[in-house]
Order: sequence, then structure tokens, then C-alpha cells
Amino acid sequence: MTVVLAGVGADSTNVGALAPLYDDGRFEYVPIPEKTPDTAESETLGSWTLRAGDGTAADLTTRITPQPVHDGTESVTGDALADWPLHRDPNFEALTYGEHRTSGYVSRLRALEPGDVVGFYAGLRRPGGDRAHRYLIGYFTVEEVVVVDPEMSPDEREAILDAHPENAHAKRARGSDLYLEKPVVIVDGRTPGGLFEREPIRLSDYYVAPGNERPQYYLRDEIASEWNVRAGGSNMMFKPAYRCALSGSAFREMVGVPGARAIDHPDRE
Repeated sequence: MTVVLAGVGADSTNVGALAPLYDDGRFEYVPIPEKTPDTAESETLGSWTLRAGDGTAADLTTRITPQPVHDGTESVTGDALADWPLHRDPNFEALTYGEHRTSGYVSRLRALEPGDVVGFYAGLRRPGGDRAHRYLIGYFTVEEVVVVDPEMSPDEREAILDAHPENAHAKRARGSDLYLEKPVVIVDGRTPGGLFEREPIRLSDYYVAPGNERPQYYLRDEIASEWNVRAGGSNMMFKPAYRCALSGSAFREMVGVPGARAIDHPDRE
């Protein structure tokens, strides 16, 4: 009986910009750029069409600095920027998500069981409007969780990766070799789930906490209480993984089902 909230998507650290949240409630989900061009992913910044705005993900920025390109000291611009592959994670069409971050992510995700939920939040900004915030943009119900561990035999690792061809971590693996020698949790999902059409749910407030000098992003008190957040802390600056003591059904009742929420279709009677 667990919901894990994972921070995903393009932001100022990897793209130099946040995805837009439009005045009519629609928004963009833009995956982060892949750290390496060596991936089977066909989607690039130049091919990723914006859902509600004009253009592609490449139009949101002028340069990126992937870490493997001279250790993050050389920028990718122009045509090379448009051709750079995305790390499509989560993949909301295939309902698969992978993670190697050790700051609470691997441990919390690997504990998920079928019927639990993994929710996804991202930073969004209104073009020329209000302050950016963290928003829940979608989720999926957990079908299966597997872990690819560097200590496994090459055959074991390769078998798991081959069984999850749409997962971003499998796409950038080379045979049995992971991009980093870290355990990777792969969460396969099922419906109910998906990306919200509009009106993502704001998770953050922005203020100066007692004892601090500068404002930061913090998890809203009402979210922490209503969603029974048990782990992850309150500071949202570095996209922590939150563990909520909720059943999947209780969570879906609170936030709605993607594609079936009334606010997703404001013109429908």
C-alpha cells in the first residue's frame, strides 16, 4: 500500500528551461536529454512535438551540456541540439520507468508491489506568468518491479534488459552493460495511469523557511497531510523521491484517472 512520487522531466539543470504550463491548464511533458548519444531511443529534442504549444522540445532551449561530452564542459547547439536523443523516462505510452538515483529512489521504488502507484512530478512554468512550481503530471499503476544489478551475471542482466525494450535504461545499455555501474530499478506499469491532459496538481510552495536566508521550494503542507507522505522530507529543490502511505485506489480517487478527469475535458458536458 504505497505511492512513490518521482521527480522527472526537463529543468534548468539539464535543458536550461522548464516545460510550459499554459493559461488554459494544458502543459508540456519534456523528457530530459540523454547523457549519451549511444542509445536506441529514436526521439530527439527536435522530433519531440509539443502537445499544446508550437514547435518541438528543441525550441525551449539553445544549448545543452550533456555530461559525457568532454565531462560536461562542451555544449551541444544548433542542428546537433535538435538531433540529440531524449532520455524518455518515464515512457507514458509504454508505461515503463527506470531509475538509478540512490538518494532514496532505488530503495523506495524497488519496494513497490503490484497495485501500488508511481507518480511523476516535474517543474513547470507559465510563459511570462507566475512563479514556476513542482506539479504532479501523471502516474501509472505498478504491474511489476525488477532490479538490474551490476553484480548479476552478464546473461542475467541482458535477459532483464531485453525483456524491457521500451525502457530508457535498456535503450542506452550495451548488451549487458549498464550506462553506470549502479543498480537500476525498472517499474513496469499498467492502467489506470498515464499523463494528465491538463491541470497538473501543484505540489510545492516557495518561501523562506525559518533559519534560512533565501526562499526554496517545499512540499505543500496539505499535500504532505492528505497524501500521508512518510519519507522524502519537505525540501523539493533537488526532486526527492516521496513515499506516501496510500493505496493505489485511494490515490486515484484523490487525483483522478488520466484521461477521465473532468478538468481534462472542460468542454465536455
